[in-house]
Amino acid sequence: MFLDPVVGAAIADAYMAAPVLDERAYAAYGAFCRETVQQYHFMVGRVEFGGLGVAVRIVDEDPYVDVESMIDDVRRRRLRVWASAASGNPHPYLSDGENEMFRAVHDVFGHAASGRGFDRHGEEAAWLKHSSMYSPLARRALATETRGQNCAQIFHYRGGRFPEQKAVLLPRSFSDPRLVRIARPGAEQVGPC
Repeated sequence: MFLDPVVGAAIADAYMAAPVLDERAYAAYGAFCRETVQQYHFMVGRVEFGGLGVAVRIVDEDPYVDVESMIDDVRRRRLRVWASAASGNPHPYLSDGENEMFRAVHDVFGHAASGRGFDRHGEEAAWLKHSSMYSPLARRALATETRGQNCAQIFHYRGGRFPEQKAVLLPRSFSDPRLVRIARPGAEQVGPC
């Protein structure tokens, strides 16, 4: 899976042009929060009761330099998540706890499940993998939280900084996994990814 740079730049432009908060996104974010909490409880739930038994620890700095070290932790049923408050970039809809729950489930069910890292192609693969666990409505918020933020960071800021977090809906063409356009390997590289 490779993110087409033309699509990535279009997603970044849509994210950057969007307001910080749009009330029309509330229903999607409500569904996204409920479904994320369910995934989180399954992930941390005790194995003997059908959960995965992953112990999550919130830390004050970015815990993983590469996906391999994160996957190694997940195999050992542990995961470290960067504290939302430590980023200085509050979310306009999600609480810090909800944001951290999402980061945890996305790392496990997106990155670890796909085996892909944190470059633009890995983020695209993680979004696509994780999107199968959300309803169509919640997927609209997921696209903003993953594709929107990652593409803005990579294509707009060239990896230099993380964009302001937003609670908006990107165009449906960017949130529907059935419409994914996959670039060829070796497609034009943009930024440090």
